[in-house]
Amino acid sequence: MSNQSAPELLVLHAVRLIGYADTDAVAARAGTDSGEALRLLHEAERAGWVQHLAFADLGGWSLTDAGKTENERQLAAERKHADPENTIAAVYRAFLPLNARLVRAVTDWQIRPTDTDQFAPNDHSDRSWDSRILDELTTLGAELAPLADRLSGVLPRFDGYTDRYVAALSRAIRGEHSWIDTTDVDSCHRVWFQLHEDLIATLGVDRYAEKPGDF
Repeated sequence: MSNQSAPELLVLHAVRLIGYADTDAVAARAGTDSGEALRLLHEAERAGWVQHLAFADLGGWSLTDAGKTENERQLAAERKHADPENTIAAVYRAFLPLNARLVRAVTDWQIRPTDTDQFAPNDHSDRSWDSRILDELTTLGAELAPLADRLSGVLPRFDGYTDRYVAALSRAIRGEHSWIDTTDVDSCHRVWFQLHEDLIATLGVDRYAEKPGDF
């Protein structure tokens, strides 16, 4: 039987994965209703784990340093119980080579070198160039799917990454270019970034010092 994550963990973890979000976005990511999410956010705020910030007419929740530490403590305790065979670490090792390819594909989507400028922005006029990248992103989605299934088999909170990635890629293939790499929509890059963050948070890895041989 798969292990359901505690609501308190899901809400705190949602804030970490999104980075800065209003209550409705946190609730959607945590898989709960807004009222319950707000109650748990207020509890976390009293504990010093999250803070609510407002800018002009925008407001949202973000994780404090203490909240990041608490989130990682909760995740480590959950993983110890739910993943005795270290499946998540094995998936992470398999994910890293895919991640390197994803980063390269997104970079190529953004930059199209010319004879005079190796960092020229991609204006998407070269259909062959873009088609090659879309093919690579499609392949990456197919290779990610079984890894995501393994994660979901351990913890259901990993559900949804493949579907979100495929949905974003489908829109990009139809010509909505922002669904590859922008951060204000649930783009391929945003979905992938959140999965990467989910893995390193769950495993207690420093994103900037990750070494697959350590797991």
